[in-house]
Amino acid sequence: MKKLLLAVAILAVSFGAKAQIETPVKWSYAAKKVSSTEAVVFLKATIEDGWHIYSLNVKEGGPIKTSFTFATSKEYSLVGKASEPKPVTKYEKSFSMNVSYFEKEVVFQQKIKLNSPNASVVKGKLEYMTCNDHKCLPPDDIDFAIPLSK
Repeated sequence: MKKLLLAVAILAVSFGAKAQIETPVKWSYAAKKVSSTEAVVFLKATIEDGWHIYSLNVKEGGPIKTSFTFATSKEYSLVGKASEPKPVTKYEKSFSMNVSYFEKEVVFQQKIKLNSPNASVVKGKLEYMTCNDHKCLPPDDIDFAIPLSK
């Protein structure tokens, strides 16, 4: 009976903890073929008010920067590095430095060369960190698969 009560208590605590997980950033993806041999992949973050995510370019000693790791594929190859619009740059006491970040929404872009006419999906992983004026959430890793429209 004690084991059953312990199991029920653990389940109740885990459900309660799950309900408190904050997810102030939602990601969406798209791709557009710009020619028969090139496409652009778009990774969009929609960020709740009061929160922000960091730029692709953050100095050492600062927060976890946003980054994208694209899966190796024979169907496509990356052209240059991912790009971003101009971020907000401000001094953050928690990191004792100027940091660049985005609020509300941001669209990152990555050009790719299509090595195969049958290229159908771009896969990878993104990592980012979300903060507000009071706290930072642990960095998050998200797998993505972006279909290439014909």
